[in-house]
Amino acid sequence: MRDDLGTGELSAAPGAVASVGAGHGETTIVLPHVALPGARWRVPSLRVSFAGPVYGRVALGSLFAGCLAVVVFAAAGPTVLVPSSAYAFPAWVAGPLDGLFGHLIADPLTLSYGLSAVVVAMTVAYVVALASVRMLSMRTIVIAIVAFHVVLLLGPPLQLTDLFNYLGYARLGALHHLSPYSHVIAGEQQDPIYGLTSWHNLPSPYGPAFTLLTYPLALLPLPVAYWVLKLATVLASLGFIALVWRCARQLGRDPRFAVLFVAANPIFLIYELGGFHNDVFMLVPAMASISLLLDGRDRRSGAALILAVAVKFTMVLLLPFLLLAARPPRRRARFLTGAALATAPLAAASVAAFGFSIPNLSDQSTILTTFSGPNLVGLSLGLGGAPPMLLRVANVVAVVVVAILVAAVARGRRDWLSAAGFATLALLASLAWLMPWYVVWLLPLAAIGSSLRLRRVALAVTVFLLISFAPATGILLAKLHLNPIGSSVGQAANARWERLAH
Repeated sequence: MRDDLGTGELSAAPGAVASVGAGHGETTIVLPHVALPGARWRVPSLRVSFAGPVYGRVALGSLFAGCLAVVVFAAAGPTVLVPSSAYAFPAWVAGPLDGLFGHLIADPLTLSYGLSAVVVAMTVAYVVALASVRMLSMRTIVIAIVAFHVVLLLGPPLQLTDLFNYLGYARLGALHHLSPYSHVIAGEQQDPIYGLTSWHNLPSPYGPAFTLLTYPLALLPLPVAYWVLKLATVLASLGFIALVWRCARQLGRDPRFAVLFVAANPIFLIYELGGFHNDVFMLVPAMASISLLLDGRDRRSGAALILAVAVKFTMVLLLPFLLLAARPPRRRARFLTGAALATAPLAAASVAAFGFSIPNLSDQSTILTTFSGPNLVGLSLGLGGAPPMLLRVANVVAVVVVAILVAAVARGRRDWLSAAGFATLALLASLAWLMPWYVVWLLPLAAIGSSLRLRRVALAVTVFLLISFAPATGILLAKLHLNPIGSSVGQAANARWERLAH
């Protein structure tokens, strides 16, 4: 049964036509699924008559201009765009654009409004690019994506300090011989990385595979390690996008839409790639697992999924859906064999390096971000936010939703990729500590799955997170004297954050 009865990438019911405007200025949007004669791909169903190749190229150019503007201002000097710059901002952090454009605006309020405006403009460009994707060649899209990656590589990490935390945990283990799962970055206060980090009292929440892969960086001079990790992140991001392309082709969908849906997303660009977060290191083996399963290489698929879980535990969510997709039962057995064969050496390496300590997945789950699902529910119920009891309920609800989706796939009532996407959405909704780039877990599943509803929800979540985390939103709330985490519940969560960060 076709999930959500959707037949196209962004379609409504077949044959639907929507008209906007009147007279000679009328704009027509044709929505049904269209198949290219002789082609294996299903092209996106959204076609806007004004969205020709020129509009698509202008949209991609606008996305590039937005990335470039943010990088130029971030590299110009210590600003709110780069939190670690409040402590130090050496030239090796700023990058090659440091001082290239002279002294630029550094006023925090102006930059906060400016970043918010740029993100809004990029979101509009993203929608136009998706509407124009039928008119764009794959070559044009690839050139644009590579350009995005190159310009973001040149700048410092935007918005948060996670890149320095990765290096801090690596140096804690490899240089100071303290397990990052049982010790904290505060144990290396004399290390030059300390002042650039943020989670000083948080044992590492990252998987053993990622942690061990970062250990060799600790043996390099800090500026070199910084640039090696940035370059590795950009290359992993390109590999992840290439796998989205491959999965779309394997499923008979137009890879142009799938690639652009993920790689042109403003959150992916500014927060995930611009912040050099490690989610792409998890998503590469996760998408490889899906691609390998689609190719019938089940043992390798199982091994790839275990590697993704060993990078970040989040991807364990894919396991039941991949198992259901591996039919008949002999394929499932091969998948589990591959998973077991990968688990053994990874577990042995983890025990050898860290003993029986495991990633710290609990502490961050007790901290609230203003617009996380549990906090918003708690506020609407008059609880002043999300107390621990409500967080436990949110976790139970997420597990129940995932179980229902697994059962629906088992009965053949849902596409397994789209069901995995809705399960990821349930996880995002249950998180107390919700960051904008977490939507990247959802985007590839929405891009290659069959559910129109999931794609719409992914776009809605993108807009919600962009508005929620836009600096202008926080400024506006402060001017209105609104503090969604100002209650006793929020104060307790803030106290936990202070303890872990400082």
